[in-house]
Amino acid sequence: MSQDLEQALKLAERAARTGGQLALYHFRKGIDARRKPDGSPVTDADISAEKAIRNVLEEGMPGVPVLGEEMGGGSPDQAATGSRWIVDPIDGTRNFIKGIPIFATLVALERDGECVVGASYAPAMGDMTSAARGLGCRCNDRPVRVSDVDSLQQAFFLFGGINGLLQPESEKRFLALMNKTDRQRSFGDYYGHQLVALGRAEMMLETGIHPWDIAPFKIIIEEAGGRFTDLSGQPSIYNGSALATNGRLHDEVLSIWNGSPAPSGG
Repeated sequence: MSQDLEQALKLAERAARTGGQLALYHFRKGIDARRKPDGSPVTDADISAEKAIRNVLEEGMPGVPVLGEEMGGGSPDQAATGSRWIVDPIDGTRNFIKGIPIFATLVALERDGECVVGASYAPAMGDMTSAARGLGCRCNDRPVRVSDVDSLQQAFFLFGGINGLLQPESEKRFLALMNKTDRQRSFGDYYGHQLVALGRAEMMLETGIHPWDIAPFKIIIEEAGGRFTDLSGQPSIYNGSALATNGRLHDEVLSIWNGSPAPSGG
């Protein structure tokens, strides 16, 4: 199994690098953007990168289906049986369009509903962060680990888009976490999760997301020693929210968010 996952990890890294380099070629070159039906932006670079990624994956693992942000390929609302690749050709398209270098190409392998391989390649930053089940997490070929901070009062709290967090049902919970933590920043998209995996932040919280936005980070965070769930505490990438932490703070964050006491020893 480990040899199988090693090969899948290499393939995921190769696919992510291929898509990311193609995206980088178009970066800051005035590429036109248009709106998808859901209002989110897309560019020709997104489409071209996803096509290139799919070609690499099909060549390396023929017949394995691919769920991609731009080209579909199955249900984005529930886990697949068997194996499936999940792809986001440019995570952070708005940054990409505005010439901000915080964007990444994301590739994950899901098996029977569990993310077992993940790769995040940020071409403008020069970072490849990847992991496979039981093989640890690495950034640019160096092992990485979450932090050992065990107090919210010392924690660096990251979050994604703030609009969803300031809705009536979530504003008080969000502000409670803001008030209980040491430092707060909105490093959205891939970057927040990467910072948690690298031990540079303790928690990253997002709402209003799709599985391709977070699929590789579930395994990346877990293999770096942290925890990754949705905001109800379920280990799923399909419920529209995500909480990545160093593990030590996870139960306490969930208890604040959900208004219930943290389990003893959590």
